[in-house]
Parts: sequence; structure tokens; C-alpha cells
Amino acid sequence: MILLAGCALEARTDSDPRASLSVCHNYAFAEAAESRPEGATAFGNPLNEKRLRDAIAGGMAAHGIPAAADGATADCVVGYAIGSRLAPDPAAPRFSWGLGWGGWGYRGMGGSLAWQVPYDYREGRVTVNLYDARSHQALWHAYVDADVTGLTGADAEQRIKAVVDAIFKKFPGSAVAAPPSPAVKS
Repeated sequence: MILLAGCALEARTDSDPRASLSVCHNYAFAEAAESRPEGATAFGNPLNEKRLRDAIAGGMAAHGIPAAADGATADCVVGYAIGSRLAPDPAAPRFSWGLGWGGWGYRGMGGSLAWQVPYDYREGRVTVNLYDARSHQALWHAYVDADVTGLTGADAEQRIKAVVDAIFKKFPGSAVAAPPSPAVKS
């Protein structure tokens, strides 16, 4: 049970307190290829990007924000990213040396020289951003540290959906006001 608690996906979010999601009556996806560095498509999995878009569309719909109709101007734009990179461990020492006075039973100068091989670790992240389409103002940012890039098939679909579900649990409520209830005639 304790081991499973460490496996929980934790989403981190940020939002502009001066901005309101109430402007989002519908959305469109940003073109991911426009923000992708050249050559990234060689390492990315377009099927996982599609799985991510589908999961985000479900999260937006669950919060009352439908996709904009074809040809219609969207109120908000959803940006997203899925990927991983090798990141160096910033805490690992690379080269060290020292001089000191001799230890127990030894009188005189001593020294040491040490080298540690750099350690790199794989860092993965899934990110969802929401922008006001008219002002281009960032409204909401969320991410989960999870490397899902190596997954394929049903495993990828389940894991990506779980990551996006964790993100949308932190979504700041429904952006669309509930429809007014019909007036009761007396």
C-alpha cells in the first residue's frame, strides 16, 4: 500500500489570478507542430500525441467546454506537449580534490583526487496550457512529471488518460456558466 501511494500522479498547476476562464465557451487546439523544435518529430510518437489530444478533449468536455465547430473562431486555445529528455543530475559532483593533515597514527600531508562519472536521468512531462484566443493571454498551465513517450498501444492510452485525468482534477471549475433554470410559473 505504501509503495502504491508513491505512484500517484501529481499535477502541478498555475493560473493568472487576473484572468478568468469564463471567456472560454469553446476551444481549439494549437498546432503542436508550430511550437515543436526542428527534428523533434523524429523522436516523438504522433500516436501518443493523438492520444493526448483525445484525452484533453475529454477533460475539456467534462468541464463544460466543447470544441469549436469547424470554421468557427474559438474563444480559447489549448496547447499541449508530451515528451522526455535526458537531464543531468545537478547535485552530482564531477571532479574534486583536497589536501589535509594526516589521520590517526599518521603525521604529514595527505591528499586525494576523485572523479565521478556524470549521471543523467530521464525526465518526462505532459503539459496542458489554456490561452485566451483573442488576447493571447495565458490563462492556465498544468503539468505532470511522467515519461509516457516509450509506451505504445493500450498501455500508452491508459497511462496518458490517467495523466490527463490528474491534470483536469486541478482544473479551476467549469468555465461555462450553467444554463439558467426555467422560471416557475405560479
